[in-house]
Amino acid sequence: METLQGIKRTHKCTELSESNIGQTVTVMGWTQVYRQMGALTFIDLRDISGMVQLSFSEDINKEAFEKAQTVRNEYVLAAVGTVVKRSSINPNMKTGTIEIQVTELRILNASETPPFAVEENSKVREEIRLKYRYIDLRRPDLRKNLITRHKAAQLARNYFSDNDFLEIETPMLTKSTPEGARDYLVPSRVHPGSFYALPQSPQLYKQILMLSGADRYFQIVKCFRDEDLRADRQPEFTQIDLEMSFVDTDDVISVNEKFIQKLFKEIADVDVRLPLRRIPYKEAMERYGSDKPDTRFGLELNDISDIAAECDFKVFRGAVESGGSVRGINIKGGAKFSRKEIDSLGEFVKTYRAKGLAWLSIGESENKSSFAKFMKPEETEKIISSMKGEKGDLLVFVADKNRVVFDSLGALRIEAAKRLDLIKDNTYEMLWVTEFPLLEYSEEEGRYTAMHHPFTAPMEEDIEYLETDPGRVRAKAYDIIINGYEAGGGSIRIYDSGLQEKMFNVLGFTKEDAWERFGFLLEGFRYGTPPHGGMAYGFDRLIMILTGCDNIRDVIAFPKVQNASELMTDAPSAVDEKQLEELSIGIADMSKD
Repeated sequence: METLQGIKRTHKCTELSESNIGQTVTVMGWTQVYRQMGALTFIDLRDISGMVQLSFSEDINKEAFEKAQTVRNEYVLAAVGTVVKRSSINPNMKTGTIEIQVTELRILNASETPPFAVEENSKVREEIRLKYRYIDLRRPDLRKNLITRHKAAQLARNYFSDNDFLEIETPMLTKSTPEGARDYLVPSRVHPGSFYALPQSPQLYKQILMLSGADRYFQIVKCFRDEDLRADRQPEFTQIDLEMSFVDTDDVISVNEKFIQKLFKEIADVDVRLPLRRIPYKEAMERYGSDKPDTRFGLELNDISDIAAECDFKVFRGAVESGGSVRGINIKGGAKFSRKEIDSLGEFVKTYRAKGLAWLSIGESENKSSFAKFMKPEETEKIISSMKGEKGDLLVFVADKNRVVFDSLGALRIEAAKRLDLIKDNTYEMLWVTEFPLLEYSEEEGRYTAMHHPFTAPMEEDIEYLETDPGRVRAKAYDIIINGYEAGGGSIRIYDSGLQEKMFNVLGFTKEDAWERFGFLLEGFRYGTPPHGGMAYGFDRLIMILTGCDNIRDVIAFPKVQNASELMTDAPSAVDEKQLEELSIGIADMSKD
C-alpha cells in the first residue's frame, strides 16, 4: 500500500465545482463505483461530503491509468489531477458537471469485497448492517443522519448558552435510587459488595445544582435504563437535559418552544408558529387515546358510553356497568375495507389487551355490523348519529376498562391512518400535553407510583387531595409531542421539604426509606431551595423525527438491538474469572433447578 508522503488533500469531493475548472487538486476517499470503457477508466470517489468522478486515460498518465484498472469497490484512494468539465453531465450528482483528470493515483488501502453494497436505503437485513456497522455508516443516508445529529447538538449548545444556561457535567457513577426503570449496576472493587448505578437521568444532580445557585443548567448527556427495547428506545440514550431556577410552567415552556422553533428552522427549514397548542392530559386521552397524540390526521375517539349503558348489547352495557367505557372511531371511507381487513384490525387491538373489536359498516343501501343482532335498530341509529356516521364510513368500537380502551383505540387510529394513507410526509404537528396525573395506582405493587418521578410538584389547587384522594391530583408536568412522539418532557419540582415528605408518604416510603434513597437531596432542602423546574429531550428521538427515520438505531452511530446487545463488538460478553474475583462477584449457575 502507498502512503500520503508528499501530497495533502486540498478539497473534499463535493467542495469542487465549475469554479475550480483548470485547477490542480488532490482528493481522497473510497471507491464507490469503477467503470472501464475502452481507453478510459472512471471511478466515482466518495468521502464524507459525497462523490466526484475521476477519469483516467493513457494520454493523461499511463501509470495512473494502469493502476486504476486494479481498483475495486471500497479501495481507499488519493488522486491528484486537474478539474475539467464533464462531457456527459450527471444531474444526480452534486459534482455532476465536472470530473478530475487524474495525473497521479495512490492506492492507500485495498478492500476485500464488502458484505453488502454501500448505497442509500439499503435493503440488507439490519443485523448484517449492524454487524459491519463501519461499512453501514459509509452509506449516504446514515452519514446525513450523523451530520444532522452533530448540527443539532451544536445548535442546542449555542442556544442554551445564549440563554444563560451553564453546561455542567454530572457523574456517570451514581447512587442507585430505583424508582422507575431498572438501574444498570456497576460493582465497586474498592468497596466490595457495593455498587454504583449508571444514571437513568441526571434528575437529582440537576436539582442539587439549583440548590447550589447555578440558576440555569444544561448538558447533552448519556442516560441508561435496563428495560425492554422497541424501535424508538435504547438501553443507553442521549438527553438534552436542563433545569431552571425561579420559574413556573410558562417560563420553562417558553424557552423550550423557542428552542424547538430555532432547531426545526435551521435543521429542517420548517417554520414553527408559536405559541404551540397546549391540551390537558385528560383531553388528549379522551380525544386521541394517547398522551402523545399524533394530530396530523383526525380519527378522534368518540365516547358512546351513555348509549351503551342503556342498550341490549351485553358486551357494551357490561363494560360501562363495571366502571369502564365504550368508545369508537369513525374511519371515514373505511367501509371499503374487506371483512379480512376488518378482522385484522380486531387482531391488532388484541395486542393491546382488548378482547375484540366491534364494528359497523355503513353501506349505500344497508349496514353491516358485528353486533346488529344484539341491538335494536334505533340503538344502532343513535350510535351512528352520535359518531356522525355517513355512507361509506366504518365505525369501530372497544368496550373495556378505560386503560385498555384508550391504549387499543389510540394505537388503532394510527394503524388506520397508515392504511388509508392519511399521514402526509414532511409535515410536523407539535403541541404540549399538560396537567398529567401526579400519581397512578399500581395493581401489581398495591400502591401509588409517581407517573413521572417523586419530585414532580402537584398543581397548587390539588395539593389538598394529596393524602385523601391521590388519584385526583394533577401534576405541574408537561410533554412536548411531535408527530405522535414524546420528544421531551419535564415538570416543576417540589421545593418544600414538608410537601416532599407528604409525597414520599403517599408513595409508600417510610421516612427511613426516603432518607436512605434520597437523603442527600432532602438534606439540601434544609438550606434554602429556590422554586425550580426543567425538562429533558430524548435527543436520539428528536433526531429521528428531524431526519424522517422510523428507527432510532439509524440516528445512533453504534446502537444496541432488541436484546440490548451490540452486534459489531459482541457486547455484552463474558469476563475473566480474575476480574470477577477482584470485584468479589460470583456467577450463579442459572441452569440448575
